[in-house]
Amino acid sequence: MRRAKISIIGAGNVGATCAHWAAARELGDIVLLDIPEKLGVAQGKALDLACCAPIERFDNHVHGTADYADTRDSDVVIVTAGIPRKPGMSRDDLIATNVKIVRSVAEQIAKHAPNAVMILVSNPLDAMVYTAWKASGFPTHRVMGQAGALDVARFRHFIAKELGVSVEDIQALLLGGHGDDMVPLPRFTSVHGIPVSQLLPKATIDACVQRAKVGGGEIVQLMGTSAYYAPASGTIQMAEAIIRDKKRILPCAAYCEKEFGVGRPGDGYFVGVPALLGKDGVERIVEVELDHDEKKMMDESIQHVKDLVGVVRSTFPDLA
Repeated sequence: MRRAKISIIGAGNVGATCAHWAAARELGDIVLLDIPEKLGVAQGKALDLACCAPIERFDNHVHGTADYADTRDSDVVIVTAGIPRKPGMSRDDLIATNVKIVRSVAEQIAKHAPNAVMILVSNPLDAMVYTAWKASGFPTHRVMGQAGALDVARFRHFIAKELGVSVEDIQALLLGGHGDDMVPLPRFTSVHGIPVSQLLPKATIDACVQRAKVGGGEIVQLMGTSAYYAPASGTIQMAEAIIRDKKRILPCAAYCEKEFGVGRPGDGYFVGVPALLGKDGVERIVEVELDHDEKKMMDESIQHVKDLVGVVRSTFPDLA
C-alpha cells in the first residue's frame, strides 16, 4: 500500500515544525519545499529531521526541494509560505504581499498535485484560503484554513491553567475569522462535561477569551515573530484527520454559503466553523445554534472576512 504523502510549502519556522510533527506521527512521506534562494534551508532542515528517524523510530522519507514536481501525488499540501508578522503588524497588513505568494503556490499545486487537499496557514488566513481556492480551481471541500484548531488550543490551555487541570479534559469551541475578532463560545466550553461557568467566575473566563483572541500578537511581541509550535501542531491535527480518514470534528476555515448565515448559494466565504474532516477534506459543516450575542459577534466576524476578501477582489480582479 502506498504511503501517504504530505508536501509542505515554506521551510520557515511553521513549515519545518509541521514537518517535525508529521514525521513524529508517521503520517507519511514528507516534501519540504521552499523557493530556490532558500533551497539549502529546505534541504538542510529535511536532512536534519531525517536523521532523527533512528532515534524517534519513524520511517517517513523527508525530502527538501525547490521543485514543485516533487509534490506530485501529494495527499495533503500544507501552505505556510508568505512573510510573517512583525511587531506592530496586524494579519491584515500582510495581505498584498501574501496574496501574490499564495496565488503562485496554489497554481503550482494545481499543476503538480491536482488531487490534494490544501491546508492554508499563511496570513491573513481567511483571505489566503479564498486566494488559494480561486487560484487552484479546486473544489471547496479540498481547500481549508488552519485557524480554529490553534485558537481553540490556546483557549483550552488558558482555561486549564486557571483550573489547574489537564488540558485533555477541556472541550471548547470557537467560530469566525482568524484574528482578534474570532468568536469564542464559553457556553460550549466544558471540563469533562462540566460547564466551565460552574467552575470559574465570568471575569476569569472572559480574561481567557481575550487572551486567546490576542494570543498570536502576544507571542509576536515576546519573540519578534509569529508563533510556530502551536500553529504547526493544529495543522498536523487536521492533516492526520484527513490522511487517516478519522472523521474528526475540528474548527477550521471552511467554505460556507447558507451555513451560519455566511453567504448565499454561489457566493460563499471561508469562515471558521466546526467541520467534519476525512479523506475527502471538509466532508460536512456542523452548525450549532447561537444565542443573540453570539450571533452578533459571528456576524461581525463574518463581515470582517468579507471585507478582507473584498480587498483581494479589488486589488486582484482576476481572483474575483
